[in-house]
Amino acid sequence: MAEMLRLENVSRRYKEGEGQLEVFRDLNMSLQAGEIVALVGQSGVGKSSLLHMAGLLEAPSGGEIYIGGVAASRLPEQERTRIRRDMIGFVYQAHHLLPEFDALENVVLPQMIAGKSRSEAAVEAKRLLTALGLGERLTHRPAQLSGGEQQRVAIARALANKPRILLADEPTGNLDPRTSGGVFDALLAITRAEGLAALIATHNFQLAARMDRSLVLQQGVLVDGADLAQPA
Repeated sequence: MAEMLRLENVSRRYKEGEGQLEVFRDLNMSLQAGEIVALVGQSGVGKSSLLHMAGLLEAPSGGEIYIGGVAASRLPEQERTRIRRDMIGFVYQAHHLLPEFDALENVVLPQMIAGKSRSEAAVEAKRLLTALGLGERLTHRPAQLSGGEQQRVAIARALANKPRILLADEPTGNLDPRTSGGVFDALLAITRAEGLAALIATHNFQLAARMDRSLVLQQGVLVDGADLAQPA
């Protein structure tokens, strides 16, 4: 399998008063094509910061981020933007759909921004939304969709430009347990079908156990979650 994402000795520090707050240090991990990995940790340990760096939204304080084998974290902004657009899809806890557009249009727009024609973009948007169980809801605006349906649209939007890496930050965190399970099933199914490398942040050990492996972020370091016991 090809390596799609690698973090090499990555550190993140923030200025705090006259000193610095170290969020994490010397993190190392890799993500292969077709692999779904859970990033587990309590709230506030830095999962979102790690995902932002992996997605080239934040620069690490030290170390390097490799995307498809390319050292990317210190490239010019224009080049990092191109890599994000072409290589990386993001799913957040909040769906951030555009309320004035229907489901199909929300998935069409990022493709048109990337240069596709409207008709070509609509074909791909319909394919993804149908695969996610929304084939009968294409013309519904976000306010007409349930929370789970809105998040499925957000997943389709993240995949619209055929990224090779999917980064998801608590993608079912705003949903009730029953809805969460259905959305997570859909996310896993389409991620595997598309052959993506996926890093999914969660504090839910049951969801983490359904992925290929897990990494645990605790006390500023990443540890293998293979032998991690679920807390009582």
